[in-house]
This record gives sequence, structure tokens and C-alpha cells, in this order.
Amino acid sequence: MGGEIGIMVCGHGSRDDQAVEEFAAVAAGLRTRLPQYPVESGFLEFATPVIRDGLEALRGRGCKRILAVPGMLFAAGHAKNDIPSVLNTWAAQYPDIQVQYGRELGIDVKMMRAAGDRVAEGLAAAGDEVPVHETLLAVVGRGASDPDANSNAAKVTRMLWEGMGFGWAETVYSGVTFPLVEPGLEHAVRLGFRRIVVFPYFLFTGRLVKRIHAHTDIVAARHKQVEFVKAPYLNDHPLVLDTFVDRVNEILDGRNLMNCQMCKYREQVLGFEAEVGLPQESHHHHVEGIGTDAGHDHGDGHHHDHDHGHHPYPHADHPLGPVTLEKLKAHEGGEN
Repeated sequence: MGGEIGIMVCGHGSRDDQAVEEFAAVAAGLRTRLPQYPVESGFLEFATPVIRDGLEALRGRGCKRILAVPGMLFAAGHAKNDIPSVLNTWAAQYPDIQVQYGRELGIDVKMMRAAGDRVAEGLAAAGDEVPVHETLLAVVGRGASDPDANSNAAKVTRMLWEGMGFGWAETVYSGVTFPLVEPGLEHAVRLGFRRIVVFPYFLFTGRLVKRIHAHTDIVAARHKQVEFVKAPYLNDHPLVLDTFVDRVNEILDGRNLMNCQMCKYREQVLGFEAEVGLPQESHHHHVEGIGTDAGHDHGDGHHHDHDHGHHPYPHADHPLGPVTLEKLKAHEGGEN
């Protein structure tokens, strides 16, 4: 039976070649951990192979049951709508193949331990001359137009704050929502801590992580009395790979449950009531498989701070959010 089952890891995709290589390393790690199954990977946008290419490769290897897992930390629009749309569209062509969709990595004990390790690595590199209770932790979430996903980033912050004993902690975001990195760190500086650890809660590098580092440098240059420490992102931490395996096993064991209690597409979440019941469709067709920066001239103006045609984000004009980012991008010369 093992030969009929295939694993499909579904990523967001990036223009950054290093991010694509890191995603491939995760897929390779899963192959090592699940040698009994063929494992393929694919992306929603920019990078190749695209998701349907990975699905076709599994079909070509005789797989009759495909277990698709989202290579994403939280369930926002990409995991809730875009990937399922691609999977369902492909599966409709092959009624003899069963495609089962797993849940995102989510708030998980293993993920928190991996995150704690990365923060500890940053602290170790910086040295122990500043006590942890005189240190502020700033966790950077990706930022989404889905408050459910954004609230999960805040939960990660609290778990790390309480678990590691930081003096204080703040949650900021790299885009879409608020507060963004620069205004968030400016607020954090005013709290008076000697050291601020900036931890991107990201799986992979890419333009957003590089933007986080750039905006950290901007704030650090203004406040030389504060030491800023950049903790590494999650990448292929062994516990991250173990969590991916857990998500595959959940499907196999019939325990695959996505928590939809706070999903804006299914419940009237405060401030997002108009989005209940929106169609489940992907908005990535115009950038699907067009390539990374190294091999393509992106004159399409596409960037990660709009929502690919989804329902408009109700706080797009928030002074500490997307409006701020537009000014920063103009200063940077149109980054991302």
C-alpha cells in the first residue's frame, strides 16, 4: 500500500533563490524521514515546480492517494483558500486519485521548541552580558489579512516570552497588517530595555526576512543605546521537520483537524464580517511559475503586500501598517 501513497508539500513560493533552496531542503528532510513514500514539492507562485507539477509527478509514479501538506506556519488565505483551490482543480481531473489535505504547522509544542532554539542561538551569539530580564523579544510574524493567523503570531510571542523569561515582548509584522517592523520596534525602544532580540517567525528567508533585517538596522541606527540582536528564522530545524511528519501522520490516522472556529471565511469575526462565505479560489495564476529574481525580470509590479485579489483588508490605511510600508518602499526604491 505504501507505494500507492505519495506526499505533496505545498509551498508559497518566492522570488528569492535561497528561499527556494531552503524549501527544497525541507522536502529532502521529509524524504529522509518518510522513505516509504515518494515526496514531491511545489509552489503557488513565482518558483517552479508549481504544485500541479508535483501532483503530476506523483501520479506518474503510480500514487493513488496523495497526502498534501501546506508548508506554512499558520492558516491564512494561502492555506485556507489558494492551495485547496489548486488541489481541488487538479483532483477533479483524476477521480481515481484521492487527494487529502493536511493542516498547517500551527501552534505546536515542537514548533515552539524550535523557535526557542533559534532565539537561544541569537542570544548565544550576542553574549550573556545583558540579563534576559533586561531584554525585550520582538517576534515578527509574516502578516496576513486574516486576524486568525495574526493572532497566532501573538500567541507564539507569549509562549516564548513566558517560556524564556524575557523582560518584555512585542509582536510585529512584516507586511499587510499592523504594527509593521519599523514602527513596532520604535515603540519597543521606548520601553527602555537594553537589548532587543528580533526573531522572524518564518520558515524560510526571502524578501520579507531581508526587509525585516533592513528595517531593524534602520531603527538600530537611530537608537545606538539599545543593542539589537537578529535571531535566525526557523528554516529546516529538526523539530520543524518532525512537525511536518506529524501532519502527514494525522492524515493517515484520520486525525486531520483544522481549527476553523476563528476563520473569517466561516464565522463572523469582528471587523471581517463581510468575508463569510467568500468563494474558495486561488489568486496566484498571474505569477504561477514565472521564476525567481535570478532568472526573470519582474516588470509586473507584483508584491506581497496586497492580497492577490482577495477581499480588501479593512485596515489598509492603518498608520502603523500598510500605509507606513508604502512610504518605506518608496524610500527603498520599490522593494518587493
